[in-house]
Amino acid sequence: MSEDLYGTAGDESRMSYPMQTDREAFDIPVGVAYLNCANMAPRLKSVSVAGHGAVDTLAAPWSVAAGDWFAGSAALRRLFAGLIGAREDSVALVPSVSYGVAVAARNIPLRDGDNIVVLDREYPSNYYSWARAARQSGARIRVAALTGTSLTEAVLALIDRTTAVVAVPHCRWTDGAFVDIVRIGEAARKHGAALVIDASQSLGACPLDVSECKPDFLATVGYKWLLGPYGLGYLYVDERWHADGVPVEESWLHRDGSDNFATLADYTDAYAAGAGRFNQGESPQFYLQPMAIAALSQVSQWRPASIQRRLREWTDALCERAGAIGFSFPAERVGHMVGLRSPHGLPDGLVERLRGEGIHVAVRGDSIRVSPHLHTTEQDLNRLLNALRTRTT
Repeated sequence: MSEDLYGTAGDESRMSYPMQTDREAFDIPVGVAYLNCANMAPRLKSVSVAGHGAVDTLAAPWSVAAGDWFAGSAALRRLFAGLIGAREDSVALVPSVSYGVAVAARNIPLRDGDNIVVLDREYPSNYYSWARAARQSGARIRVAALTGTSLTEAVLALIDRTTAVVAVPHCRWTDGAFVDIVRIGEAARKHGAALVIDASQSLGACPLDVSECKPDFLATVGYKWLLGPYGLGYLYVDERWHADGVPVEESWLHRDGSDNFATLADYTDAYAAGAGRFNQGESPQFYLQPMAIAALSQVSQWRPASIQRRLREWTDALCERAGAIGFSFPAERVGHMVGLRSPHGLPDGLVERLRGEGIHVAVRGDSIRVSPHLHTTEQDLNRLLNALRTRTT
């Protein structure tokens, strides 16, 4: 599956223009070439409708029944579990990846002499908790720096019998370089290490099955490739951590029997089943959950594997044509985003000038990060290439 979906860019057999788009599903004005989904997803029209409906509903709080405190969360966990091939009771709702990583760092035991493997220049949300945990335990951080063409090999080279945690993404956030979490998961388990995945820059646009990569914890935001609102994310917790796991906070919502409001003051040491103990407080999120449900429903309908194939058509064409004018890009990358590097470096103010032309990309590190979605057209591709040709060469 990995070879088919994440193959090297520039394979002409993948191209089949004109690319099929679903632009009408998104609330994007004519003339806007939005190529920055890796920063924040463009709004689906169905998500906007759900959000307005939630605001209207909460204007009448007397209409919120006791069961509503739990029904939305259950629906959302069920949808997310379906995307990753997990059981619903292994999913917790969290406000951010940093929260999910904090849960993992609080529960995975570390000792003096252990090591924690992370990527070089990893996104901070999957680094700071490990840095703190290392200081407190005497463990060391090992940084996998890309010296050849494969981030995967760089990570694998650092995993040994002293490794306690491997904390990696599915792809590098700056340029889309592919990380083979299945192979890394196999190596981690061989040495008794826990695998923690930040899937924020892949899940929703890449197929990911936890039965294949077998993470201990997997966290993701909901506002990028999962097309949902900011402030609501997801945490997968393997069953081995359910029974004795320690949550970050102690919310009344996540104790056994919390759906019986009449007995809330009858305190209990028992948590809700499965990963329920790891939910954030105020997990019902009455404003955000309807939007997130609409978003995950659409992603599920489109299917991440199909999204990946369609976006690879676009980014393969981009890489082929950008390469012809001197840009380079990762040899092994995912299909839904790519970082382009100019041999001349990037001029100051490039993003701002492109924004003035209605073209929205990002600069991350030394790359122009381009991240389209199913609203993206061949015209958007031509506009971007013409702008890069005149602005950077």
